[in-house]
Amino acid sequence: MYPVLTKRAGQLRVDEQYETSLGETVALQDQMERLMSCLRIAVIFGGDKAEPGSVLYKTSNTRSWKSYEAVAQDIAQSLGRIGFRNVQLLPEDMHLGDRLRRDGIHLAWLNSGGVQGYNSVGHAPAMLEMLGVPYVGHDPLTATTLDNKHAFKREAVCAGLPTAPFSTWNMARGPFEPELNSRFQRAFGNWPGPFIVKPVSGRASLHVNFVKDRASLPGVVDEVYRATGNIVLIEQYLSGREFCIAVAGAVTSHGRKLVREREPFAFAALERVLAPDEAIFTSMDTRPITNERFRPVDADRDAELLGTMRRLAREVFLEFNLESLVRLDLRADEDGKLYILEANPKPDLKRPSEGVTSLICAGLPEAGMDYDDLIYSLLADRMSLLLKHRRGTIGHIVDLLESHPARSAAEVARVEGAHHAGRSPAAGAGGGDKKCQATALVNNLVADLNVLGLNTVLDAAKVTGRQSVERANPTRSRGVKTG
Repeated sequence: MYPVLTKRAGQLRVDEQYETSLGETVALQDQMERLMSCLRIAVIFGGDKAEPGSVLYKTSNTRSWKSYEAVAQDIAQSLGRIGFRNVQLLPEDMHLGDRLRRDGIHLAWLNSGGVQGYNSVGHAPAMLEMLGVPYVGHDPLTATTLDNKHAFKREAVCAGLPTAPFSTWNMARGPFEPELNSRFQRAFGNWPGPFIVKPVSGRASLHVNFVKDRASLPGVVDEVYRATGNIVLIEQYLSGREFCIAVAGAVTSHGRKLVREREPFAFAALERVLAPDEAIFTSMDTRPITNERFRPVDADRDAELLGTMRRLAREVFLEFNLESLVRLDLRADEDGKLYILEANPKPDLKRPSEGVTSLICAGLPEAGMDYDDLIYSLLADRMSLLLKHRRGTIGHIVDLLESHPARSAAEVARVEGAHHAGRSPAAGAGGGDKKCQATALVNNLVADLNVLGLNTVLDAAKVTGRQSVERANPTRSRGVKTG
């Protein structure tokens, strides 16, 4: 028989849960700091298909390509400041697997939107899962769902989450004719306009168009399709204010001290400031994100609005079973009701500098965090998930922890003192773990032999008369000095 849960018993249960959570967080802090000297991390950015040896055959990009290498550099340098001594940059291309093996990588951080083709954001996580390399980022299905706005919106509707009315069209079926399209009619009824027309997969608000009426839709739909070669999304224009908010896992860092929230961490609630000539937010490629382009949602003046934004962000995180950071873009209608436009699976993580920032980082001061806290939060939250729920998939990292035993009480006290002093206990220590370095050396030799074998096969293909394939000559991985 289950015991009757009295008020006192309920309080005891809450206290027990708090103590358990606190104990897990203290243990996680210790595990993270023990891994700093030996965990080998690769921050992966988008490979360039135009670079010799990056792909076998060049194809099209339905998602506007960008390498994100500069932001990968920011992330890698942040990991170094936190105390991780073995961090490097690697491009996502056909040699990624060999490079991961060559350098003995234990864990990857995905900062790539893909190289080419359809659903490119799902390629790297799928490859890493096949190779058995854990990573910070979304799983292949989640990445693809979030990056395809129509798929995300359909799931949002099924989950009861508010999103603007929408329809799609694939120009492979012929010209778009709104008055003859039954799905368009079901979605919009007698709505005369205006509309938003945009790619189902894209970045930085590129190819997003404001369309004033139905008569103008066919030409704009055709224009977006020609630019992307992919399905086109048609959405009802909402005339209210525009907002965004970030949400991530429950483990967060404040001054490099880990804490565990009771629910997903919703932060960076901002209102996007539109210029007089803007009906929608202009692409950051055209107008960079400066301090004049946003303002924090005021907790006093807009308390109800802020509460709704946080609730929607947490509901998306839970309903979509997310395991990493997303940024929700929201817009209000003329009555002030909020609708979710999309959930960005790869929000910009540029380190703030000289008045230019990202929408994610702009909200960090309000949360009592800095850039390094954000990076440490995302890594620690992923490690917490792996250690607690998927331990069997990270045996190599568990082995690292077992070879670096937990600290003594005196060492823990020293670590606590270092935290209060505002620095990582591992910061400033030179070199990496000798065992890790030896493993990496062996893996280097094996990977080099594999690349040599690939080159031999490609040369043989040329001799036998196959279509010429560029000789595989992988670009050297970008090392980042972190010690």
